[in-house]
Amino acid sequence: MRSTPQVTTLAEEILSRSDRALAKGLSCIERGGAFAEALLERVYPQTGRAHVVGLTGSPGSGKSTLTWGLARAARTRGMSVGVIAVDPSSPYSGGSILGDRIRMNDVAFEMGVFIRSLATHGALGGLSRAAADSINLMDASGRELILVETVGVGQDEVDVMETVHTVAVVSVPGLGDDVQTLKAGILEIADIHVVNKADREGANRLQAELRNMLSLNGKTRTVWQIPVIPCVATREEGIGTLLDAIIDHLKILRSTGELEHRRQRMVKGQVLSIARDLVSEASFEEQESEDLLERVVRREISPHTAGRLLLERLISQRRQLQDVSARRD
Repeated sequence: MRSTPQVTTLAEEILSRSDRALAKGLSCIERGGAFAEALLERVYPQTGRAHVVGLTGSPGSGKSTLTWGLARAARTRGMSVGVIAVDPSSPYSGGSILGDRIRMNDVAFEMGVFIRSLATHGALGGLSRAAADSINLMDASGRELILVETVGVGQDEVDVMETVHTVAVVSVPGLGDDVQTLKAGILEIADIHVVNKADREGANRLQAELRNMLSLNGKTRTVWQIPVIPCVATREEGIGTLLDAIIDHLKILRSTGELEHRRQRMVKGQVLSIARDLVSEASFEEQESEDLLERVVRREISPHTAGRLLLERLISQRRQLQDVSARRD
């Protein structure tokens, strides 16, 4: 879709830091479609300035409270803050997780923190394409710090690593075999470990186990020494220390050149995700691919060749649909 006057006007309002325009733009992005793509195309050159931080961990670890405490602390230091809270279901369901964030909104306006809840839409890693697009839109609107709170992770759900610059993994004592749940993948993606609810029994043991595992994995021999930070988010204890660690990590990323590497990783992840989504969303009548299937059955072409030809048809079909949509607009 070509940039229309409506797209241009909304983009300019977002770039001028209008909260109302940002809210409207984020709603467009979650719905998807040609208008959303055109809007992102318009504002994308003004992105790349925000520090994007992901908070992930097991459900019940207090990520929402921790995220809000970080947002408050950053605002007191004069930073502009955006929060993207990813819910496991529709953001309009009114579930208990979203309920916590509705209560956040009561004071978010006064603090100048922009909060947006998004659904995962079944994304395997807990982050939908809309989450990455929303980050870009908040970035373009001038937010210096963007906090992305995920729904909670399993051993394979590490998509947050391809979406943010800094990953904080939140764990709490008393959830069974605490560190065992972190071994396969989650321990590896953490730039910062947070032991929330550190006033509970077993918190000291959990911190010691995490530090020991970091040592065994060689994490203490890198330029960035991964900290293990105890917090009691409900009392905002340790929040300032956590924010200091987040800021220090960004400094290390910049000084070592790692920040550019992570930006490239984020871009690669988003582009490949969009490509996969476009293929899966494309509607193809069975008879349109029947000739290719028959050629494979007759051994005239291989399945790989047929797959590539089918992809070319999908791309051609999508371009035709976009051309029709553009002419209508």
